[in-house]
Amino acid sequence: MTDPIADYLTRLRNALKAGHRVLDIPASNIKKEITKVLHEKGYILNYKFEAEKNYQGNIKIALKYNLETKKPAIFHLERVSKPGLRKYVKADTMPRVLNGLGVAIISTSKGVITDKEARDMNVGGEVLCYVY
Repeated sequence: MTDPIADYLTRLRNALKAGHRVLDIPASNIKKEITKVLHEKGYILNYKFEAEKNYQGNIKIALKYNLETKKPAIFHLERVSKPGLRKYVKADTMPRVLNGLGVAIISTSKGVITDKEARDMNVGGEVLCYVY
């Protein structure tokens, strides 16, 4: 697999479209950090890291839906930086997703954080994905 982050986002997107409640994804450190950010911002209900007999383990994600309309909390997931074309931004040119209503997940020297946190810390990095 050449792009594990794109695979992670695609599995998440497909599970939301299919209406699944729980999703299992093979774990990696970057996927764990993206999952933590999604949980902190309220896009997923809960998550759990499961260590298996193999060294990789799993991430079990409980997806979040609106109770009345049954629509998912995540409407759009978009991979920005790809293996063939990386997108790096400086702190002063940090992207705003939906004029601040969405979240850009950035991989910085301070860890995987959102665009707003990166602006506050005055750090740049690689734009992993947009979520709204």
